[in-house]
Amino acid sequence: MKKSEKSEKGKTKKAKRRKKKKIVFTKAKKKRAVARAVIKEGRGRITINKLNIDVLQPKYLVDFIKEPLMFLPQEKLGVVDMNVNVKGGGFMGQAVAARAAIAKGLVEYFGDKKLKDAYLKYDRLLLVDDVRRVEPKKPLGTKARKKKQKSKR
Repeated sequence: MKKSEKSEKGKTKKAKRRKKKKIVFTKAKKKRAVARAVIKEGRGRITINKLNIDVLQPKYLVDFIKEPLMFLPQEKLGVVDMNVNVKGGGFMGQAVAARAAIAKGLVEYFGDKKLKDAYLKYDRLLLVDDVRRVEPKKPLGTKARKKKQKSKR
């Protein structure tokens, strides 16, 4: 039988063997940082900007980004790969955005209401983006709200 020959239902044997893999795309923002995460079937690997998460420095940021994984049971943790791409902002804003993108992706991938409630109870910013932005500086002042002191006399 040739590769191009089709079986009775119109699908090739190779296409029959291939099963549909579940893939979830999510994004999260914090200030100027934008994180895009891809959660898919795998072996439990986590990469941030194509680097293994354990290689990143400082270590407290690694622990901070891994916080959403604390709520997952071990059997669920080993079945998904997480690839996060982060651009813009500073290192802390990027960490918050990556953490939120991972949490949103896990909730969507597993469709678990208990997991979503646990995230909301622990820290709402895991599932809801922080909409606060830096206020622009105005004229006649050194900062956004600060003005020069005015003398009355």
